[in-house]
Amino acid sequence: MDSAEDPGAMVRRGYDAVSVRYDQAYEEADKYGDWLRELARRVPSGGAVLDLGCGSGVPARSLAAAGFRVTGADFSEVQIRRARERVPGAEFVHADITDPAFAPGPPGTFDAVVCLFALIHLPLAQQPPLLRRIAGWLRPGGWFLATTGQRAWTGVEEDWLGGGAPMWWSHADAATNRRWITEAGLTVVHEEFVPEGDSGHALFWARRD
Repeated sequence: MDSAEDPGAMVRRGYDAVSVRYDQAYEEADKYGDWLRELARRVPSGGAVLDLGCGSGVPARSLAAAGFRVTGADFSEVQIRRARERVPGAEFVHADITDPAFAPGPPGTFDAVVCLFALIHLPLAQQPPLLRRIAGWLRPGGWFLATTGQRAWTGVEEDWLGGGAPMWWSHADAATNRRWITEAGLTVVHEEFVPEGDSGHALFWARRD
């Protein structure tokens, strides 16, 4: 790892390197299936859904198959290329979702925003501003579905998934994430612990009033 490499560049390079390996490791386990099926019951038929940190399009594929109008955004060129190939019925944008200039639509565009295993790769200082923008992109009554850290931790794995590149994470604890989501203008409706390995993540369902 280049000690001068910033976290964003490390995450981008890491996902470019492990895009296929990541799907092989997690896709068959239907990692998102139950959550997305529940979201489909909560979002109006044909609604607009934004998938932030969309990866190779695994959640987007399920959402598009359910009849939603899906926009995905990710800053890994490899992930976006694969997502476009796998889900031609969705729109995918190569973008840094933390950039204040990133605007996937006018305020109130989306019936739901999904952000699964993406916030945990962003510097802590960038997460609350992004959550505020997410609240603005949602329509009144719209849903925010996200995974966050369960406990505070920042660190690097040097050879993530054997892909030959490092990966970087930065988590606040669940209570802090709950507060950030609430301060962004969303109401937390449900929270649960999602185990993974010897730790896990927090899953939040939140709604814009």
